[in-house]
Amino acid sequence: MRNPNSSTLASWAGLVVTLVVISLSTSALAQQPSEPSATKPNIVIFVADDMGWGDSATYGNELIQTPNMDRLASEGVKFTQCYSACGVCSPSRSAILTGRTPYRNGVWRHLSGVHDAHLRASEITYPELLKEIGYETCHVGKWHLNSRQQFNNPDFPQPGDHGFDYWMITHNNASPSHENPDNFVRNGEPVGQLTGYSAQLVASEATRWLKEIHDPSKPFAMSVWVHEPHSPIATDSRFEALYDGHKNSKYMGNITQMDNALGMVMDALDAQGDSDNTLLFFTSDNGPVPGFGGVTGGLRGHKRSDHEGGIRVPGLARWPGHIPAGTTSDVPVVGTDVFATILDIVDIPLPTDRTIDGVSMLPAFAGQPVQRSVPLFWRTHVSSGDNRVAMRIGDWKIVGNDTLTEFQLYEIQKDWKEENDLATKMPEKTDEMKNILLQVWNDIKTEGPNQWWESERQKPSRGATLSY
Repeated sequence: MRNPNSSTLASWAGLVVTLVVISLSTSALAQQPSEPSATKPNIVIFVADDMGWGDSATYGNELIQTPNMDRLASEGVKFTQCYSACGVCSPSRSAILTGRTPYRNGVWRHLSGVHDAHLRASEITYPELLKEIGYETCHVGKWHLNSRQQFNNPDFPQPGDHGFDYWMITHNNASPSHENPDNFVRNGEPVGQLTGYSAQLVASEATRWLKEIHDPSKPFAMSVWVHEPHSPIATDSRFEALYDGHKNSKYMGNITQMDNALGMVMDALDAQGDSDNTLLFFTSDNGPVPGFGGVTGGLRGHKRSDHEGGIRVPGLARWPGHIPAGTTSDVPVVGTDVFATILDIVDIPLPTDRTIDGVSMLPAFAGQPVQRSVPLFWRTHVSSGDNRVAMRIGDWKIVGNDTLTEFQLYEIQKDWKEENDLATKMPEKTDEMKNILLQVWNDIKTEGPNQWWESERQKPSRGATLSY
């Protein structure tokens, strides 16, 4: 990892020492003996799209049925403070693959239109590193790591250039909706219109790859990034009927549709005899859209916000024999941690030529704190002006405006709804957090392709001065 020489970050490092942390070197989980290559654990990362922290029975919703999420939680660990790396989708997905905060890896904005930004070939992804030690790799579902003109364009990096042997993907949303989508591409070739609903089509492709294409003698890593419940929403009548008569039946059914796809993947792992040797991690790319029916479970803000409702998301992990079943962890983790976690469990060293923002979640799988050299940090380019950035250290979270001139301070473990701004009551703590935040942001700007966002022509969002 590149080590900034700032005295402010040095003070942050000192602050880390004062926190109650357990390093990987002393974690019982981290001391598991290395496995032979042939039996290294499989990896499945399942990502929902725009699913809120309160959009499931697993996280307390009294109406929405998510039996497969419930099953996953009962067989592993449920994180109550799991975060996405950004309040919108492309950046958070880039962080999962690279372990680097979005502005550092270059995917600083959602890539729906015509832009220069994309996941650069110079970034190192965990599938690339896993392939080097004999893994087979597959990505099915949403991609959204190229701008529109770059998708399926060989002049720009595609999934195969980022370490995936096999892929069936869409650029962004399923089109024209989740029903009978016509915009999938398989290994560079357009698939044409498919019959069915997106989540089930994606899960079916994942199942087919496992059963018919994957070499069972090799370990595998598979991404399953479904489109549900992102708009334009279309819900199979068998799931919508579960909520017959409710004004939000389409959205709630769409969540259950997504959950059914998760169950299909879990069943496929069972059928292939892979469940006991697979780390399965479930999360969402950002918070929900209330206008379509999503809920945050009481958190402030929603998609596009750096308040908790935009970035706190479901997080479930199962790895039999390594993660205690039916447990709950309130250790803060983030999608950026997926990269370091995977490398940790397969004994691949972290790259040393770049900053890796994420850390291994192995201690958190057992409810133990993790040690971070870079604080949890968020910047979401389409947030409202007063919550463009955020940073969390321990129980403290600072939220800043787009020009980094006005700040809010929350003791987030206690005040998880962000109702009590302590900035004026605790000026010294606010200044301490602000100084660290400014140094982290300056460090990110130095390393990331800042010309991409500083030349952005999109108008700033409501109440903002900057468009990045």
